[in-house]
Amino acid sequence: MSAKALVKAFYESDMANDTSVLSTYLHPDCTLHWNSSKGYHEFKFKDIQALFNDIYKSYDSVRIQISHMLEDGNFVSTRYTLHVRTIENPDEEQPLAHYITIWEVKDGKLFQCHEISQLANTSEDCIKSFSKIKV
Repeated sequence: MSAKALVKAFYESDMANDTSVLSTYLHPDCTLHWNSSKGYHEFKFKDIQALFNDIYKSYDSVRIQISHMLEDGNFVSTRYTLHVRTIENPDEEQPLAHYITIWEVKDGKLFQCHEISQLANTSEDCIKSFSKIKV
C-alpha cells in the first residue's frame, strides 16, 4: 500500500468510534506533534488512543472530510475538516476544526505526524476553499 493510500485509509476508518483500529494504522513508536489553538502537544501511541477515546465520549459521531492530499515518498500532507455531531444535537453535523498534517510512513505504518489545527471557520469563502478535491 502506498503512503498516500495508507493515510487515506486511516482517515476513512472508524478510528474515533473504535480505537482498536489505531493499531492497524499507527506505528507502535508513533508520535503526534500537534500545534493547536491551545498550544503545542506531543502524543505517543497510548496518548493518541486516549485522545480518540475522549473524542468518542464527547461526540455522537465524527467525520473527516479531506480536501487535499499530497504524497512525496514516505511523506503525505493532508488538509481536512473534522465534522462532528454533538451528543446534545445528534441530528446536526457541524465543522469543528480545520487541520493540516504531514505524516511520515515507516514500516508500512504511520510513524510521525506534524499537525496544525484551528477552530473551523464557516464563512462562505472558507467553505469554498475546502471543496472536495479528488485525492
